[in-house]
Amino acid sequence: MILPIVGYGDPVLRKVGTAITPDYPNLKETLANMYETMYNASGVGLAAPQVGLPIRIFVIDTTPFSDDEDLPANKQKDLKGFKRTFINAKIVKEEGEEWSFNEGCLSIPDVREDVYRKPTVTIEYCEEDFVMKTEVFDGLIARVIQHEYDHIEGILFTDKISSLKKRLIQKKLKNITEGKTFQDYRMKFAAAKKGR
Repeated sequence: MILPIVGYGDPVLRKVGTAITPDYPNLKETLANMYETMYNASGVGLAAPQVGLPIRIFVIDTTPFSDDEDLPANKQKDLKGFKRTFINAKIVKEEGEEWSFNEGCLSIPDVREDVYRKPTVTIEYCEEDFVMKTEVFDGLIARVIQHEYDHIEGILFTDKISSLKKRLIQKKLKNITEGKTFQDYRMKFAAAKKGR
């Protein structure tokens, strides 16, 4: 089922997600809905807070990035079909020299900014089987993981840009909060909740 994506300004996007246990109700259905919602919105990642759930889950599928002709063939191959569910994730280490990439977010439509992140990430997480594993990722896969991980920590990519850039996008962010934005996927806005 395609769920509405929560827009910028909703308090759920600022909550630190709660870890879940294997008996979390309707987990399989929640994950299936998250993937369906992400694909419907042409996203490469989606975190539970973005569908209104303050829990530590995010899903990613970097396949759309594999079409980038500017990337070397081995990187395109890594990105193609890289689909992963992260439950109760914890980033243990971020390493390397920060690099810039133009990021966007399904909860913040029509806003894209260059964000600096470290290129390599070590992360502990479970997949649906709840077996804890530790893996190291780099490049665009690491970046998508870091972006989605921020969501379960209550952080948005707009928090990582300069104060000048923040001022320049203030009006756009206010419009999103008020639901004055148009995109081709369902959204739910903070202002609508307040009955305005």
